[in-house]
Amino acid sequence: MIKQKYIKLIRVEPETKVHLKDYATGWAQSKEFKEFGKDELKERAGEILEKSIADLAETQELLYADDRYSLLIVLQAMDAAGKDGTIKHVMSGVNPQGCQVFSFKKPSAEDLDHNFLWRYMKSLPERGRIGIFNRSYYEDVLVVKVHPELLQNLPSEKRGKSFWAKRYEDINAFERHLVRNGTVVLKFFLNVSKEEQKKRFLERLERPEKNWKFSTADLAERGHWDDYMEAYEDAISATSTKWAPWYIVPADNKWATRAFIGDIISSTLRDLDLKFPEMTDEHLKVLAEARKKLEEE
Repeated sequence: MIKQKYIKLIRVEPETKVHLKDYATGWAQSKEFKEFGKDELKERAGEILEKSIADLAETQELLYADDRYSLLIVLQAMDAAGKDGTIKHVMSGVNPQGCQVFSFKKPSAEDLDHNFLWRYMKSLPERGRIGIFNRSYYEDVLVVKVHPELLQNLPSEKRGKSFWAKRYEDINAFERHLVRNGTVVLKFFLNVSKEEQKKRFLERLERPEKNWKFSTADLAERGHWDDYMEAYEDAISATSTKWAPWYIVPADNKWATRAFIGDIISSTLRDLDLKFPEMTDEHLKVLAEARKKLEEE
């Protein structure tokens, strides 16, 4: 389990004005981390991830049996930050029946004819289940902010100076509604550096088995890097709340990303004090009768 003082380094407290340059993208998150050294820290991160995977396998069953909560995990990042790999590794011990992953692509005509949250509402996890949004409704204050031509066809009077502030307000209200109804919301921004993204893009180009992962659209979006950083800073600053916090996770080293996210997810579920349903006397009597009947066959 990662100590809370280290988790605090990446957790964005409510009403904090975020400057991404203040958050390290690599493994050396603190003076203590540097003293440990990269090799020792990487080994420790592997142990934490292994423990988190085991804990998740156990608590997922409790989450389903308890039937009071659901968990929504939101992953946002620039391209090649490692969202897919994080899902694959952190959730490797989870029963597929209790976990759903949604990757939201370009909205359809039907999506655009509804409010911007509509298509995401349809994919929310039910009680007892884990839902992962690989990109999410935050795209509507990120991509759409960087490319305003993608904005829905809204009445002109709805596009005033306060448009983005009101959209952040809508998101906060939406997440508060979810939490009030038993959905735990965890939001992770995988903070990859521009240099590391370039390295990963080049790897996709150089390795034939990874060619399919490269898209010229990704390269085009890289050209808007500074605009995206500003959009992320504004969105995270406005929407990291007590009920739905943001974590700015270092993503230049995949082992660090996975250790942090795995630990936060497993710790959050543990803190819910999940329990198997208590059996009533009447139910216990039914079970005893069923046992007797089976034994007498």
